[in-house]
Amino acid sequence: ASRDGAGYREGADFVVRNLGLRRNNVVVDIGAGDGWWSSKMAEKLGPKGVIHAAEVEQGKVDSMKSKWSDVPQIKPYLCPTDGTGLQEDTCDLAFISKTYHHFNKDGRVEYLKHLMKVIRPTGRLVIVEQHSALTRSTHSGYPGEIAAQAEQAGWMTLKVVMIPNSDHFMAIFVQPDGFRQQLEKQMEAARQKQAAGQ
Repeated sequence: ASRDGAGYREGADFVVRNLGLRRNNVVVDIGAGDGWWSSKMAEKLGPKGVIHAAEVEQGKVDSMKSKWSDVPQIKPYLCPTDGTGLQEDTCDLAFISKTYHHFNKDGRVEYLKHLMKVIRPTGRLVIVEQHSALTRSTHSGYPGEIAAQAEQAGWMTLKVVMIPNSDHFMAIFVQPDGFRQQLEKQMEAARQKQAAGQ
């Protein structure tokens, strides 16, 4: 990767594959920038999926509206700096790429608590950042530090993985209660399958 961390977008297929997206999901892409990641996710969601492409600058919102006008799933909007502005229990994924380091350091845990309310119990939070150990740039983060903040907010770390051929990582978090319920269903299904096979 170059010194600005370019190269992680080449791992887009890997990233999107690990988001756990399903058709018709609702996503909030926080700090959507030019909408590039939103466009990649839209391909997976199908025509009824929705991506709230959030930006804090009106110019970026207007640019996305123009650039992605032929992709109706992408809904660019101006969001506040201290939250998403979205209603509770309305999204399946919060995606934050190269934006988390811009969040107010003292407000990060509160922001992640807000996302716990916006994301449905079975949903996910995914944060992509350049690994601070691999760059001198302050536009980066340490996965352990981000995971600690997420867990303080109530999230559970599912996995942290380096994006192939880049100096960026993706950290995937779930809500413990929703994950536990899904896990119990999977375990019960496995028990029934095993019992039927005996």
